[in-house]
Amino acid sequence: MLVKVDLLVLDDWGPDRLSAGQRRDLMEIVEDRHGRGSILITSQLPVATWHEVIGEPTVGDAVLDRIVHNAYRIELDGPSMRKLKADEERLTPAAATTPANGKPPTGAKL
Repeated sequence: MLVKVDLLVLDDWGPDRLSAGQRRDLMEIVEDRHGRGSILITSQLPVATWHEVIGEPTVGDAVLDRIVHNAYRIELDGPSMRKLKADEERLTPAAATTPANGKPPTGAKL
């Protein structure tokens, strides 16, 4: 089924090292999709550390060869948007409770 979708998204990839079963599954998925469909991977880890996440050098080479060498890479740099938003809400608590129309909710006390 994963081969049939046009785009497979692996979101927040790599926070934990893969088990042997997960390595096999990843290799099978990447191999089946290679040249047939796109894979979008989001990760907080640099690509250079993905071998460590995969945990087995031969499988890591095979998987990354199929993913990285035909990829468009977009590396983002800068502060976390979640942190910026949390800081903004902390500094302006009224903004978090004010609707988009700019008027306080009915019965709200300012």
